[in-house]
Amino acid sequence: MARSESNELEQGLEELRLTRMVTILRDRLRLASDQHWASRRLLKDLVEEELASRREKALAGRIRRAGLPDKWTLETFPFDRQPGVDKKHMYELAELDWIRQAINIVFMGPTGVGKSGLASSLLMKALLGGFTGLMMRTQDILNTLHESIADRKTKHLLNRFSKIDVLVLDELGYLTLNNEQCNLFFKLMDNRHLARKPTLITTNLGYDDWASNLNNAPMTKALVSRLKQRCKTIVINGPDLRDSQT
Repeated sequence: MARSESNELEQGLEELRLTRMVTILRDRLRLASDQHWASRRLLKDLVEEELASRREKALAGRIRRAGLPDKWTLETFPFDRQPGVDKKHMYELAELDWIRQAINIVFMGPTGVGKSGLASSLLMKALLGGFTGLMMRTQDILNTLHESIADRKTKHLLNRFSKIDVLVLDELGYLTLNNEQCNLFFKLMDNRHLARKPTLITTNLGYDDWASNLNNAPMTKALVSRLKQRCKTIVINGPDLRDSQT
């Protein structure tokens, strides 16, 4: 291919924002010429490289937006130090059928047993599997929703949080909530239930203790009932992993 034609082709690829193709074009043209590739093979190679690059960028974007506190993975989770967690069960969850079936997950247990680490690990598996996700402390997400009332952005935020494939609400414990925040929490959970989007919750409270924490017993009862319609509740009784590190 003449240099002018090559330059025109590169310019066209740049305008189409096929950035990976632009990067590898000249190398692939030389390789195709040396090895006598058919035009179909050359085109297939260029397209595969571009698709792989876009998938990699999309994954990086999903991870960046997910707000993972640490790069936890199931492969690095200290199962050997936490007998309260069934390793086989966690790897079954890593197959992500619970997301496809819109099944919620609630990790219950005292502080330090690895609830947040497991939640973060499963979220990472979801991101690798092509799903969108977000992990936030429950107090923080409810504060964010409440603050949005002044800017009249609450509906927009609720829609955004409701559409995320996997929402992790971390540390649903002894929260400081007003009535508006409680109502927003119920609305968020109701929206996700109707949209069939699973929610993963970590908490140090049993279900019976949620009502006193959320300040509305009837609504909490309805929320828990709906949550548990499609839910895996995993109670972790085991040692504090932070203690075992000292």
